[in-house]
Amino acid sequence: MEGFRKLEASEMGRFDPGEYPPTDRHPVVLLLHNIRSMWNVGSLFRTADCAGIEKILLSGYTATPPRKEISKTALGADLSMPWEYIQDPHRAVLEMKASGRKVFGLEITEGSRPYTSLSVVDFPLCLVLGNEVQGIDDSLLRLSDGVLEIPQYGTKHSLNVSVAAGVALFELVRVFRADG
Repeated sequence: MEGFRKLEASEMGRFDPGEYPPTDRHPVVLLLHNIRSMWNVGSLFRTADCAGIEKILLSGYTATPPRKEISKTALGADLSMPWEYIQDPHRAVLEMKASGRKVFGLEITEGSRPYTSLSVVDFPLCLVLGNEVQGIDDSLLRLSDGVLEIPQYGTKHSLNVSVAAGVALFELVRVFRADG
């Protein structure tokens, strides 16, 4: 393994939570609606922090920090990632759209497009994720500007919500950084 020494945390050039400038975040808001697993919520916080996105919006019965189950998988991202609980996700989506932010659901639907089809003109954006079993509520899908789909090639019809978010968020960041 010569030449592959693991870097220490101090060598990685990461921001301390209090030093991370909000202006350096990628223009993506993640809306989590009715996520039932607190471990998924924690994982989503950690992934969102790693992707450097603006904010997480939590709604419905999605658990909010502080919770030990969230903290266990978030590994501190529940403290460093900006988040807010919103009572009405529909109003939040309409407000984001009115301010110029596009809204995309991450779901398998008729008329969905590949998650790799976005370009810089699609930013700023909000990515909506729904319940692990039922997916995104139809009422939120109707408000979306589009639906992004991650192709599935095996026998299962979906990825775990936190895994799907990781795939999509890092593609969004790649597109924004390459084109932005």
